[in-house]
Amino acid sequence: MAAHSPMAKMLGPVAVVGLAILGCSLLLVQVGASPTPPYDIVPLCVFGDSYSDFGNNIYLDTTVRADSPPYGIDSPTARPTGRFTNYRNMADYLSVALRLPETPSPYLSPQLNGERLLYCANFASPATGILNDTGVQEGNRITMPEQLASFRQYRSRLAGVVGGNAQAERLMNQAVFFVTVGTWDFLSNYYRLPFSARASQYPVLTDFIAYLISVYTNYLRSFYQLGARRVMIVGVGPLGCVPATLAARSRNGDCDPELQRAALLFNAEVVKMAQYLNTEFGGVFFLAADTNRCIYDLYTNAAAYGFTETRVACCGQGRYNGEGQCTPASNLCPNRDVYVNWDPIHLTDRANGIIVQLVLAGPPEVISPMNLNAMLAMDNGA
Repeated sequence: MAAHSPMAKMLGPVAVVGLAILGCSLLLVQVGASPTPPYDIVPLCVFGDSYSDFGNNIYLDTTVRADSPPYGIDSPTARPTGRFTNYRNMADYLSVALRLPETPSPYLSPQLNGERLLYCANFASPATGILNDTGVQEGNRITMPEQLASFRQYRSRLAGVVGGNAQAERLMNQAVFFVTVGTWDFLSNYYRLPFSARASQYPVLTDFIAYLISVYTNYLRSFYQLGARRVMIVGVGPLGCVPATLAARSRNGDCDPELQRAALLFNAEVVKMAQYLNTEFGGVFFLAADTNRCIYDLYTNAAAYGFTETRVACCGQGRYNGEGQCTPASNLCPNRDVYVNWDPIHLTDRANGIIVQLVLAGPPEVISPMNLNAMLAMDNGA
């Protein structure tokens, strides 16, 4: 099978034959020796939405939750874990790449205590956006200000485990902060059908994006002030091409040009935002990943990655399996490895793995100003 996409060629035969990006037998939780001071580990602090959540919404009264089959069907237990995919999301793959003994626990999990605090936590919550009103119609979710407040509480708990605020600060300076947010601001807010108050407030798309970026920038400043020195900002994917959009807006299966324009414009501003913050703080502390480019390449060069279905979701119903949510009564594809889309808006396990490999080692047009491997090799100091 020839790999005609430049990005697929960069990934090599791993992506083409469909193996897991970091080995064929990755487990969700690895077994390893308990870390001891000076904690020679890279914690993973996860923020944002359903693209990286490990199950916080299970503990909330909300309609947006992944705690019923067939979510998690390909995990070792074949049971739902709260992740919006058939097994692992992007944060899972990144956790393995960082060689953490365990994936960070959801912040709301009662299991987040003791040694587990050393690996940081997952604060993400499905239906969350950059804006507080995003996702409000779905019920409870942990907004970005609430995620930041939870992180401050976590910092205090961590200090009690590692012997004080100075040790906690050093550990957070080593951590990777992984942020996936923005998708819901478009799909469930600005472009929400049949009416959007935000679209009425900002009839010009670029004005809305400018507002999003201004709010987002302040969140990222807060991360830096709380000790973050390695922040991975993940842009939105191809909003116009996901099965939910195709079901609602496409007559012939083509991507919706308006939502694709939104993804392109937003991600370009995310890159500028990272550059601006790096200049403001005098170093390389923020990376920006253009996941629209990455995922769109999976769609347009599917064969190079070993995919055969790029429009229809594996789990769903209606046109393109893009209507409603993935439930036990939904259509379910037999071979998840050949599908890019798991449900109406989320990726399959295998697609998530490919995207993370591009984040780790991709070229500047995918992740800037450098990839995550290069950042991890740097000494950013405090």
